[in-house]
Amino acid sequence: MYCKIKDILDGKFDGKEVEIKGWVQNKRSSGGIQFLIIRDGTGFIQSTVHRDKVDKKTFEDAEKITQESSVDIIAIVKKDKRAPNGYELQIKKLKIFQISDEFPIGKKEHGPDFLLSHRHLWLRSPRQVAILRIRDTIIKSGLKYLDDNGFYMVTAPLLTPTCCEDSTTLFETPYFGKKAYLSQSAQLYIEAAIASLAKVFSFGPAFRAEKSKTVRHLTECWMIEPEVAFLDFEGNIKLQEELVTAMIKAVLEKNKKDLDILKRDIKPLKTVEPPFVRISYSEVIDILQKNKFDIKWGEDLGAPHEKFISKQFEKPIIIHRYPVEVKAFYMQPDPENPKVVLCNDMIAPEGYGEIIGGSERIWDVKLLKQRIKKIGISEKAYEWYLDLRKYGSVPHSGFGLGIERVVWWVCKLPHIREAITFPRTLNRLYP
Repeated sequence: MYCKIKDILDGKFDGKEVEIKGWVQNKRSSGGIQFLIIRDGTGFIQSTVHRDKVDKKTFEDAEKITQESSVDIIAIVKKDKRAPNGYELQIKKLKIFQISDEFPIGKKEHGPDFLLSHRHLWLRSPRQVAILRIRDTIIKSGLKYLDDNGFYMVTAPLLTPTCCEDSTTLFETPYFGKKAYLSQSAQLYIEAAIASLAKVFSFGPAFRAEKSKTVRHLTECWMIEPEVAFLDFEGNIKLQEELVTAMIKAVLEKNKKDLDILKRDIKPLKTVEPPFVRISYSEVIDILQKNKFDIKWGEDLGAPHEKFISKQFEKPIIIHRYPVEVKAFYMQPDPENPKVVLCNDMIAPEGYGEIIGGSERIWDVKLLKQRIKKIGISEKAYEWYLDLRKYGSVPHSGFGLGIERVVWWVCKLPHIREAITFPRTLNRLYP
């Protein structure tokens, strides 16, 4: 019976004959026994080939198998406390699809540049497999939460004529004699869809040409970006809290073994429940200044500031009401204090920093024109965006959640480049 390793480890085939197709993750021998760790994409399981229990050819084939060879095996499932994961396969027949060349990633330590240059092969390691599974859960649980709560998914173009946030971080590309740019965010475009569907979101890549070598930056990342008509600032924060909580709960439920592989302490993750910590930008500045940070009110928070604040609390932190000057042109001013906008960043605890940025949007066309003029960008380039404020404009809010930032935090990784399948950084475009 053909089956998956995951089902074997769930105890569904104890004592039965099964067929498994996969790869040899590792191999060792002891006398007349060959030990093979088989991987099939759903899990890892120890398999044994006993010289006295198989025909001569099968044992000889097992002897010549190398790490990462691809195989098809017929085996008996045996429950065994001594075996990793509690089950073992006793191989009866063995078919080799391909004998692997010597695998370049061995048991010895490799530097990050070597591993990133061999990222296409590094992905096969148990650690990377665990990270990819957790990433999958985070994405799917986030999309499920939005679907369960009445959101429609819409798509936005990746080629755009203008910037969404910071024009200095745009990737420029020629477009039939004109200039185009890779999208920094889907936000402006999905705002157009709220008049059609009211509650929408986009899921896709974003591109930022930031010349940064920090552990938290990628030039290509993936984002979930909800946008909701008639949603105010407080409702937007509540939506963020619920979405992140749904993601964390899903990981704790579905990825226990993967978290174990990563040796991730799950106690901090268990505390992730609404309400999160609320603290204003002004309060953050006071805390930082009292702790000898050289920062003044009106300056944007950087990675060192976020890292410090994130270590002061056990739960994610909502930092709200930043100064107008440090935030994007489309954010709604606070009616009680026009020097700040109704925006927030969600900061992950344990030193991991920002995972979400969001705001209530300006919905008055005159005010939006004033903001565009003040920051010196072309009103003509945003005519279509201004149209959204001329024909049935309503209060609305939204945010962007960085998938890699969440994976980075949840897996407690030393660098964000492990949080995506093929990282793109300042000096990394291969493979």
